[in-house]
Amino acid sequence: MTTAPNPPGPARPLRTAVLLLATLTTGLTAGVYTDWSSTIMPGLGEVDDRTFVGAFQALDAAIMNPLFLGVEFTGSLLLIALALVLHLRSGQRAVIVWLSVALAAYFVSVVITMGVNEPLNQQIRSATELGTDADFTAARALLDEARWTAWNTVRALVTLTAFAGLAWTLVIHRRR
Repeated sequence: MTTAPNPPGPARPLRTAVLLLATLTTGLTAGVYTDWSSTIMPGLGEVDDRTFVGAFQALDAAIMNPLFLGVEFTGSLLLIALALVLHLRSGQRAVIVWLSVALAAYFVSVVITMGVNEPLNQQIRSATELGTDADFTAARALLDEARWTAWNTVRALVTLTAFAGLAWTLVIHRRR
């Protein structure tokens, strides 16, 4: 016995809602990473070391909040995975393929965050009791701006890939 594609019933609205939430949260996260690559880091790159360190530390502290960490960063991963699980028996092979692509791409962004960007953030976060210009120059060097920005750009691109995959999944899902 085969399952009809996207069968009606109580599971369909739940699948749609989870897929929509996964798409929205992933889009928000992609926007944050893209904003850092296209505006924040280039802008900070133009300021002196004291301003850079103070601004970066303040922005880093501000992003460590439940809305971003819980809803966007972690929530996206969990919602994409849940959407995939909910669609496994839907009979929508294309939806499952695109959800898998989105999950893999988003997972890559998490690996980059935890393996590159967050350790570099921790380096500059650990710079305290800064008084002299030399202290601020050394603290700025701890971040390794070029490396941080390059990997953040990759993180933005893979998260945008996940978002695009989810958006396309919504189109396919609604067609059935």
